[in-house]
Amino acid sequence: MPMKIELAPFERQYLKGLAHDIKPVVMIGNHGLTEAVVREIAINLDAHELIKIRVQGDDRDARVALYDKICDELGAAQVQHIGKLLVLWRPSDKQRVVLPKSKKALKAQP
Repeated sequence: MPMKIELAPFERQYLKGLAHDIKPVVMIGNHGLTEAVVREIAINLDAHELIKIRVQGDDRDARVALYDKICDELGAAQVQHIGKLLVLWRPSDKQRVVLPKSKKALKAQP
């Protein structure tokens, strides 16, 4: 089982900024977290590293549980949970997103 990635607050802040303009690439519907949905999330994480997922349903606790389960199963980091949107990050071999090394590096970003 992959390990869930923990992010420092400044890393999470940096990723939130990058995720601001991206659209959700996966939707979790009424059938919940099926094997096909997990596979689709994994494919998109490999391709993009930073993704948004839209979750149907009004149960906040169920969304948080899904978020935890996805990150545990796929070894991804939780970046942000806003309403029905989940933002995940997992580094890939192609390394599209380079995290800042420190808070100072984050402030130096344009």
